[in-house]
Amino acid sequence: MILTPTGLLYAGRRFPCTIGKGGISTNKREGDGATPVGTHRILGMMYRPDRLAAPQPWADPIGTFDLWSDASGQPDYNQWVRAPYGHSHEKLRRADPLYDLVLMTDWNWPNAKEGKGSAIFLHQYRRKGFPTEGCVAFRRDHLHWIAKHITFGTRLIVRAR
Repeated sequence: MILTPTGLLYAGRRFPCTIGKGGISTNKREGDGATPVGTHRILGMMYRPDRLAAPQPWADPIGTFDLWSDASGQPDYNQWVRAPYGHSHEKLRRADPLYDLVLMTDWNWPNAKEGKGSAIFLHQYRRKGFPTEGCVAFRRDHLHWIAKHITFGTRLIVRAR
């Protein structure tokens, strides 16, 4: 997978996508809204079992109390955690469909460095052209196609522009 200015190239196809509102960054920081430069491996997949079937045998269901910690300085920073959780976090089980299907990258995970950014996912976008907080986002049908064809460990290459 290679992120280009015109979309993501994967398996001989081009998928339009959006990136972080902070653009592409070689110095990713928590909360900067940037998509980090680098070669990131896909090391996990999460899905809402009440909304869709598992696209891969290695996909994990998102439960009612599942969260993602973005609490820099905490031992579980940039980790999948469960409520109740008293630190800064993002809900994985959302009312909207953004996280119905999520591919997790290894950006600053699983051994997170404080302040280097969290939750760099591939997920569904809100609408065409609407930026993310640093993730790479796709049209729903494109994300589902990618998820059905991807293998664990696939590389996402993000180059500086």
